[in-house]
Amino acid sequence: GQMKIGRRLSIKILNASRFVLGLGGGDGSAARTDLSLITAPLDRSMLARLATLVDEATAAFESYDYARALERTESFFWSFCDQYLELVKGRAYGAHGDEAAWSAQAALQLALSTLLRLFAPFLPYVTEEVWSWWQEGSVHRAPWPTPDGLRDAAADGDPVVYDEAATVLSEIRKAKTEAKRSLRWAVDRVVVADSHARIEALGLAADDLRESGNVAELELVASDEASIAVTLAPPDEA
Repeated sequence: GQMKIGRRLSIKILNASRFVLGLGGGDGSAARTDLSLITAPLDRSMLARLATLVDEATAAFESYDYARALERTESFFWSFCDQYLELVKGRAYGAHGDEAAWSAQAALQLALSTLLRLFAPFLPYVTEEVWSWWQEGSVHRAPWPTPDGLRDAAADGDPVVYDEAATVLSEIRKAKTEAKRSLRWAVDRVVVADSHARIEALGLAADDLRESGNVAELELVASDEASIAVTLAPPDEA
């Protein structure tokens, strides 16, 4: 059972890395290494969350709690693949212009570099293979990631932006799955009600959310009670 889990994780690392490094010549020929390119609120928010992960994984290693270091890294990685990659995919391909694409590409490559180093003690071969695709030397000789660099790139990004966008996208995908529709099925309307602060944060990722969920209308409502209502397009319109 553990071998199956490890194999699935390794394959996901390979596939996610191919996607990230295939954007904008990210195989090394035109890697987005200038952190000043990271301007989108959603990208900065994800990096702020990643900085917290580095804190947690580092503390776990220092306490010899290797299981927790792996658990926290793996949990973040699966959310990163299932939510963040889907949220920024269209923008990363240039759906909203060059600057928006560069922000997504730079954030993705910084996140990939960080995650490979966090996984390296547990998955030495797959991380070394991916590292060799775009970096010099060995991942096992690379510096351990630090939260300070990520927080500098995040530039005071609000983690709630990423959290809220991921939550809403999950509900959209859940509605499609329950209706036995494809994940690219059109959505007529999504109404999100939440606190004023969370609605304001979600508004910063509204374009990415509409793009990733194929949503025609996204309505954000400040309310004391949180709710998400998803209305799928009928078959003759999707």
